[in-house]
Amino acid sequence: MTDIPDTTSKSAPQLSDWEIKAAAQAKLEAELFTLNKAALLNALALAGVTRVVVSFDGYGDSGQIENVEARAGDDAVTMPGAAIEMAEAVWDQTEPKRSSISIAEAVERLAYDVLEKTHCGWENNDGAYGDVIFDVEEETITLDYNERYTASENYTHTF
Repeated sequence: MTDIPDTTSKSAPQLSDWEIKAAAQAKLEAELFTLNKAALLNALALAGVTRVVVSFDGYGDSGQIENVEARAGDDAVTMPGAAIEMAEAVWDQTEPKRSSISIAEAVERLAYDVLEKTHCGWENNDGAYGDVIFDVEEETITLDYNERYTASENYTHTF
């Protein structure tokens, strides 16, 4: 009988304690984002809001939300005043921190979350601007992102 070497048990490098915690944090944040998004879109739907557009602008190491506009169809409406429960991941904790916040605050929180997930540092240097669009009927959040940058082209001619 011939011994066949075991090629399936390759030793994987061990993850550090921090890497394990960071992976658990990222997983929990992703799960909570999905739950928070559903809770917010449901609250907006119950209030008759069909779309929310959050305009942001940032540069020179600071950035902020410039405008938030809620719509019901083609009509601008006031942001609902109700509160909803949102959950936030806390480092090295398996259970999230839960808090009741206004719908307006929840919209801003998720808008900043979307920016940080996709373009961390959007407010630095030349910065970026755009809109975060909450489409209640489609159950989507869309980031329309415009990044600024300074370009330089050098030409040297010797004759």
